[in-house]
Amino acid sequence: MKFSTFHLFHRFDGQSFKDVYDYHLELIELAEELGFDGVRLAEHHFRDYGVVPNLFTMLAHAAARTERLRLGTGIVVLPLHNPVHVAEEAAQVDVLSGGRLELGIGRGYQSYEFEGFGVDLAEARDRFNEALEVIVGLWTRETYRHEGKFYRTGTEVSLVPRPVQAPHPPLHVAAVSPETVTMYAERGLPILADPAAPFRKVVKAAETWRETAARAGHPEGAELVVARSVYVAPTLERAREDQERFEASFDRSRIFNDRSAPIDPRTGRTAEGFEYYQDRYLKGGTVSADFRWEQLEVIGDPARVVEQITLLRDAGFSNLLCDFGSTRPMPLADMKRVMRFFAAEVMPAFP
Repeated sequence: MKFSTFHLFHRFDGQSFKDVYDYHLELIELAEELGFDGVRLAEHHFRDYGVVPNLFTMLAHAAARTERLRLGTGIVVLPLHNPVHVAEEAAQVDVLSGGRLELGIGRGYQSYEFEGFGVDLAEARDRFNEALEVIVGLWTRETYRHEGKFYRTGTEVSLVPRPVQAPHPPLHVAAVSPETVTMYAERGLPILADPAAPFRKVVKAAETWRETAARAGHPEGAELVVARSVYVAPTLERAREDQERFEASFDRSRIFNDRSAPIDPRTGRTAEGFEYYQDRYLKGGTVSADFRWEQLEVIGDPARVVEQITLLRDAGFSNLLCDFGSTRPMPLADMKRVMRFFAAEVMPAFP
């Protein structure tokens, strides 16, 4: 099992944008020091939920401040971008980092962001699939031309620069719904499983992916990534107390609301293609502490956390993307202690 850290870059009240950037860049440097395999950064737009609109700019900066750490996106929302730009910028980061880029991609879901870019959320899946075709084509062919429904190059083009990693940087597709998992397993594209899905659903997603990929003739050994909120404390009692304290300090409705939900503004209902997520982001503010403790978060004392991670590993995941508190207004020194404790007490159980 590999371990990576997730960085939402949420801006809390009273923070400047630079405060947020400096905070997470220090944690990224610490992740390398502690032996984490990599980091992944989230893309968001138009509100404080996440204040990194261009992941490649931030990853290029992180590349200059690290030497070994894998540098990943979690995720690039492909329908909001020209895929030619994504292929170019990703390749440039791969070159600057010496071949350390991991490209996590997805179709997105937040209606507010799609409205801001003037993109129809109902087109997200089709745009995503076409954009992925363009990116892989540019990465793997000397010259490439594309004439599609949403994107076109107009002429034969060659990607400059080209990525260091061959045939291209590793790809992971954000997925947990059965339809999406099966679709990309048939193509052999590994998944990055959703942190808001309970254990039973991500375990099922991994099983479905492995079985479908095997039937499609893809070789074993693909790295599946699962994202979880992670917290380890010296005792179970302390972990439960801290969980309640964390929850009390943050308004979950800032994340789970009608702006975050995949709502079609023309109908007021779930957008086409997002039926699996019906009401999820509207109900998220009422998730109970017991549900989070038992079904959603990797949390507890070291023994319990090791047991939970073992469950995920045995299900077929080989990289745990750890969110140590993206939505917790935790002082930097406290966050560093959390990461150090996890690295010392949990990571050695998975050599």
